[in-house]
Amino acid sequence: MDSYDIVFVGHICIDEIERFGGASSRETGGAAFYSSMAACLPGIKVAVITRMAAEDDHLCNPLREKGIDVYIERSPETTHQRVLHPTANPDERQIFQTKNAGFFEHDQAGFPISARLLHLGGLSDGEFSMEFMSTLKARGYDFSVDMQSFVRQVDESSGVLQLRDVPHKKEIAAMAGAVKLDVVEAELLTGTGDLSRAARTVESWGSPETMVTRADGVLVRSHGKEYFEPFTHGSIEGRTGRGDTTFGAYLARRRDYPVDESLKFAAALVSIKMESRGPFQGSIEDVLARMSRN
Repeated sequence: MDSYDIVFVGHICIDEIERFGGASSRETGGAAFYSSMAACLPGIKVAVITRMAAEDDHLCNPLREKGIDVYIERSPETTHQRVLHPTANPDERQIFQTKNAGFFEHDQAGFPISARLLHLGGLSDGEFSMEFMSTLKARGYDFSVDMQSFVRQVDESSGVLQLRDVPHKKEIAAMAGAVKLDVVEAELLTGTGDLSRAARTVESWGSPETMVTRADGVLVRSHGKEYFEPFTHGSIEGRTGRGDTTFGAYLARRRDYPVDESLKFAAALVSIKMESRGPFQGSIEDVLARMSRN
């Protein structure tokens, strides 16, 4: 059985992105895609478990080229999304899901691998059920969660991803070893857009480590202590995947470093990533150099 430091679970999708005042583009997306590319650092063994149609296997080639192992559960179709940025605010997005690769089945939650940590990063509420997560927990897996996997709820008639409260949010946070969310999701779930107050609320639900991202930076609350790091990007050309990249880099660095060092590293890495489209393609030397500038 293969063993990994981090295994990212979630749909890899095709994104049609329409930027405010800019050109449109067609890109490979998904939390599992961006997070794993950011976590693929020297000494870290990474894998991805996803669902997609056979004809779209090529979407995983950038992962394989980075040395990331990919395990695919077959689905009749691959998830497709249309992402609109109606204003210059990078946190304002309208997302339409036109195809969905379906739920990860709870009766198949015994993966043929061992992992120090699983990260559940979904694009919508059509990927992870409570039964799936409960089964993972019962089988001894430690996992973190991205709350967008539950907040983003697909309207069946229009395909619009509507942001809605999550009835089982406290149970989800209590099951997870770490929770990631952005400021919009934080305000919806906790009732406040204040990063510190939101993180404290999620902690009160049972999350030992909580990350909240915002346009200007990222906060982590860990075991009662808080840390904040600003982003230093020169442009937002690569805004798509910001939170996923931040959390993937943080998880990888966190294996060997304390919270404050891991957060500085993640903020520097995602700042580089946001200056160009697509996933992070730099080196660890690039990240360390960016850290030294701050």
